[in-house]
Amino acid sequence: MSDADRVRLYRTVRLIRRFEERAIELVRAGHIVGGIHPYLGQEGIAAGVCAALGADDVIAGTHRGHGHVLAKGADPARMLAELCGRASGLNAGRGGSMHAADFGVGVLGANAIVGASGAIVTGAVWARRRRGADTVGVSFFGDGAVNEGMLLEAFNLAALWRVPVLFVCENNGYATTMPVAGAVAGSITGRAAAFGMPATVVDGQDPEAVRAAATAAVARLRAGGGPELIEAATYRFDAHHTFEHQVRLDYRPPDEVARGRSRDPVAIQGARLSTADRAAVDAGVERELAAAVEFALAGPEPDPADALAHLYASGLTARTGGG
Repeated sequence: MSDADRVRLYRTVRLIRRFEERAIELVRAGHIVGGIHPYLGQEGIAAGVCAALGADDVIAGTHRGHGHVLAKGADPARMLAELCGRASGLNAGRGGSMHAADFGVGVLGANAIVGASGAIVTGAVWARRRRGADTVGVSFFGDGAVNEGMLLEAFNLAALWRVPVLFVCENNGYATTMPVAGAVAGSITGRAAAFGMPATVVDGQDPEAVRAAATAAVARLRAGGGPELIEAATYRFDAHHTFEHQVRLDYRPPDEVARGRSRDPVAIQGARLSTADRAAVDAGVERELAAAVEFALAGPEPDPADALAHLYASGLTARTGGG
């Protein structure tokens, strides 16, 4: 990997980290209503996978989806405005934290329905391929999604029709508060094998390891090899949801949390840069996010008169009233 690629990869993980930390501050200040699902600790997965994709490739993410959206190239300022429910957001404040999308950079949306990204991406890539496009898609999902029928149906169709989708399982060890061992029979890679899909386990805390695995998989997908699965072993540093900051749920032993946090993807990638390069990236990210916060908070609130707009792709506005 070139020095420039290392710097770009570090910038992405650092941007996601600081974006999430600033977003948590805005939750506490009351500017983001309802809270968020922090992506802290998992930044290396989004950064590494999206570094292997082209501009015309597409992704769909999860309720913990800010990192995916940012890694694919969405504007942090408009993303933060979206979280704040402002009309200047990516989706005019209507998508919020769990449904942010940016079709212009290939983000088909974060999604609050567990496992839904698999079906969305498989259908979208199949349609684009039918039109002759060289599109590859990525479905991000958590370990809790591997028991969802919708995701397994997507595995089946993608394998049957050889749709070039990279299924990326972010295995952080917990489905909300349920440990993987208590929820998943067999193995995650075994589910892929049942559909004839190649599957790889990668260290999700190492951005370069993720990038290497994703690059190899994407090359095979473009060559017609059919879908693949990457299980990225990772650890969620923060709460499942910021609501935990108030209720203080006690489901992860302190020594486990300490071990998990000891392998920080931002620190791992940052150690590969010179001191000067790392300092320059950090300063640039701080400037960008300071401007993003200012942009988000200055954005206008949505007009209640437009509440029923944007419901239909045709542009038709929903009617009100009974009868």
